[in-house]
Amino acid sequence: MWKNDDELFALMRAQLFPAVVGDILDTMGLLRQFLSPGIRPLRADMVVIGRAMPVLEANCFAASEPTGQLPLSRQPFGLLFQALDDLKAHEVYVATGCAPQFALWGGLMTTRAQHLKAAGAVLDGYSRDTPEVLLSGLPVFSYGGYAQDQGPRGKVVDYRVAVEINGVRIQPGDIVFGDLDGVLVIPRQAEEEAIRRALEKASTENQVRLAIENGMSTVEAFRSFGVM
Repeated sequence: MWKNDDELFALMRAQLFPAVVGDILDTMGLLRQFLSPGIRPLRADMVVIGRAMPVLEANCFAASEPTGQLPLSRQPFGLLFQALDDLKAHEVYVATGCAPQFALWGGLMTTRAQHLKAAGAVLDGYSRDTPEVLLSGLPVFSYGGYAQDQGPRGKVVDYRVAVEINGVRIQPGDIVFGDLDGVLVIPRQAEEEAIRRALEKASTENQVRLAIENGMSTVEAFRSFGVM
């Protein structure tokens, strides 16, 4: 039904939404694929669709720790710039791993991500420079705006590694699909079946909606179509 990610993500954007794909994942035994409900789009109409590029953060207590045992201790922001520069087209920067005490994303990061044709950012924490991010149009999902800088408080310690958010495991290359109702992670090994079945369910739901608009009861609709 699709030949590449360009076609796949265009199809998902046109015909699907996270809730219907999440319902299908439930039937496939993947019962915990939505990230924390506290992770919200900065604007209600934002939709993010792309491949996960997970980024692992850690709290620190100074921009540089000269007595640290690793070179990373002496490197402000850790590997943040390397992680950001490694973003590819259609990828979503997914950051987690530290206490939500500062912004994990901002305006200059948004500018760089757009230049690299990334799909957006999903943050298990805060973002900042909200007016600039909104003006850019890049889909950014976070706990909300908070200007506290990461510099003396956090470092990226690794990227393109598996991470977890709220018990949901995110592997590099998994599909990240988010809107106002939440952010869904679709495991790569399940994506073809899940999306195919979700397209079928979305089509059936449209028939149910039309039947209910024409007066059919919900009991009869569920009996007739098997979805609700």
